[in-house]
Amino acid sequence: MGRTLLGAFLNKAPVPYVGRHSAGSRFGGLLHRNNAEAQLRAMGQVGTLFSIVRRTSEATSQVDWKLYRKAKSGLDEDRVEVTSHLALDVWNKPNPFMTQQEFVETFQQHLDLTGEGWWIVGAHPAMPGVPQELWPARPDRMEPIPHPEDFLSGYVYRGPGGELVPLERGEVIFLRTPNPLDPYRGIGPVQSILTDLDATRYSAEWNKNFFLNSAEPGGIIEIPNPLSDEDFNKLQMRWNEQHRGVANSHRVALLEHGTWKDRKFTQRDMQFAELRAVSRDVIREAFGISKAELGVVEDVNRANAEAGAAMFALRLVKPRLERIKQALNNDLLPMFGVTGQGLEFDYVDPVPADREADREDLTAKANAAKALIESGVYGPSALTALGLPDMDFGQPNSDPDRELLVKLVTSAPALAPLILPMLGFDVPTPQPAPSTSPGDPVVPESDDPTNEPETAEDETEDAD
Repeated sequence: MGRTLLGAFLNKAPVPYVGRHSAGSRFGGLLHRNNAEAQLRAMGQVGTLFSIVRRTSEATSQVDWKLYRKAKSGLDEDRVEVTSHLALDVWNKPNPFMTQQEFVETFQQHLDLTGEGWWIVGAHPAMPGVPQELWPARPDRMEPIPHPEDFLSGYVYRGPGGELVPLERGEVIFLRTPNPLDPYRGIGPVQSILTDLDATRYSAEWNKNFFLNSAEPGGIIEIPNPLSDEDFNKLQMRWNEQHRGVANSHRVALLEHGTWKDRKFTQRDMQFAELRAVSRDVIREAFGISKAELGVVEDVNRANAEAGAAMFALRLVKPRLERIKQALNNDLLPMFGVTGQGLEFDYVDPVPADREADREDLTAKANAAKALIESGVYGPSALTALGLPDMDFGQPNSDPDRELLVKLVTSAPALAPLILPMLGFDVPTPQPAPSTSPGDPVVPESDDPTNEPETAEDETEDAD
């Protein structure tokens, strides 16, 4: 029978994620935590995996973090940085024995290897429930306890001695790459390539044993008659003394009543070089990392190296930082009560600036501004619309006072007598226009610039 309406209303999860009678069965699964320990151990067994996990975890741990007070506008540029807060102190120094860089690198290794990162929260002794310390926990030692109605009851930590320590939900912060088959656990890239990792490790061990065992392909000593235990031990001892080890390789074998037969598998037949190269490619593909980030610089120049560094920060580092950011803002800050409200953690963007793209963008904006101004758009308005900085307009050697005087007189002549004295300028005296009547003769203008009007004395001299 399906769930009743009352049961659906009382349930904190809309649907059950675990059977009612199997909620506690996972408690005993601590001792059989699938293969998380093998995934953690693989980092120290395969060089390519070690290089990838170290690269991603170090890059993630070296990013700077800041605490901000949210802006009402919702814009990042309007936020105010908070430099003193208990949450900031805890994040900068998670516990007395770890720096922030070491703490982040530790749980990021867990995330890259198993898809799970666990923080155990140590409460402040004077303020119950308020975090004072953060500790990383190995994923193979942690177990979530599902609940048929509340989704999750809590967690259990299994210590090195087998002791089980129950933990409340408020004492644990769980980061994970979601597992498509298990909502309570995470999944990492190592789980998808365990077979390839084993093949890489086994090929290295085979090569090692090849040199330890006389540096020759294995073979069979065929003896027609049965040997007693004493004769068998004597034959084995003499063979090891004369042929085992690299120093005894290629020595002639002396057998009593026996025949040596080679096995036909050689190192060339096994193609270990090709096998290890394929395994490296498979590991890189699982993590989505390029060769250049691991120090393989074949066909690499400055341009594509810078592009590769930018893609590494954008596609690998930033998603890891976003997961940490969500844990800080949604899980850690609410534990500080009202003092954590309105605050948010954020990281400094690790993606390097693309200088070539910036230059191209600036050139395009400059050309657009030129076209707008030539078409009649006011210069400062064009700069603002294109996001360019303010610049002075006009002739480089122009007199700004004269420009202001001309602008005031020409644009607002009625206000000029009031404004010009306040600016320290003399008000120009307007000249009256000459009055003419219809009967007055029109005096033609002379073409000679030196010809001046005759005065009264000149007229008297003409009369004499």
